[in-house]
Amino acid sequence: MEQQYILNAIDAALQAGADILSIYNDPSADFEIERKADNSPLTIADRKAHKAIVGFLSNTPFPILSEEGKHLPYTERSGWNDLWVVDPLDGTKEFIKRNGEFTVNIALVHRSVPVMGVVYVPVKQVLYFAEEHLGVYKLSGVTSRGGASLEELMASATRLPLSTSRERLVIVASRSHLSPETEAYIEEMKRLHTEVELVSSGSSIKICLVAEGTADVYPRFAPTMEWDTAAGHAIARAAGMEIWQAGKEEPLCYNKEDLLNPWFIVGRKQMKD
Repeated sequence: MEQQYILNAIDAALQAGADILSIYNDPSADFEIERKADNSPLTIADRKAHKAIVGFLSNTPFPILSEEGKHLPYTERSGWNDLWVVDPLDGTKEFIKRNGEFTVNIALVHRSVPVMGVVYVPVKQVLYFAEEHLGVYKLSGVTSRGGASLEELMASATRLPLSTSRERLVIVASRSHLSPETEAYIEEMKRLHTEVELVSSGSSIKICLVAEGTADVYPRFAPTMEWDTAAGHAIARAAGMEIWQAGKEEPLCYNKEDLLNPWFIVGRKQMKD
């Protein structure tokens, strides 16, 4: 994979983050909240971030599937071996709540598999970036690339996963979408493990926490779309983790006819059931 593509994605994510924060940090800003067909919220920040990302990624040879863009019919998409899968602002509910737990998600998908991913947490200025052959890295305190090469970014970042050792099982779960099925899974884990800690978070941060080793497993038994998970999935894969379809031996796949994800579990292979 050409290094320029991941730099394109990093630049796009950082610019989108800056555009989101220009609205988020303005006390007089009108978020211009609308409701989409599925009743999920859409703000001016979603639209502004989408525009910024498309501006960077349109310089690459790959088509873009963005939550806020035009969704072409599968008869056309089915011929795409490579594509960008983008969520310009993942965690719009958290953005509206002003709790900081929202991200910019950009993934490059090759033959249904996310092979490269960038997740940026604008409020915390934390950047996760990964490529399946290079591994996954976490860089803190970053607002722009500043002309740094990929090698320079990797040298100044922390390689993931972290070396962690703990007795308790750490489960990360959605702050805004904790379904009864997810709660039942958590209760089952409490029955199987002596000590269980539950951490709540928003957006794709949850996948990144598993990838970095801060959490052990993230169960999601509630609806998500491909753009919600693709970038985090690339990061999880590069860290030696996987996003498994719940109850199956198969990982999530992308650019399907139906862009809705099945229920899933993020973690090591033995954590999928």
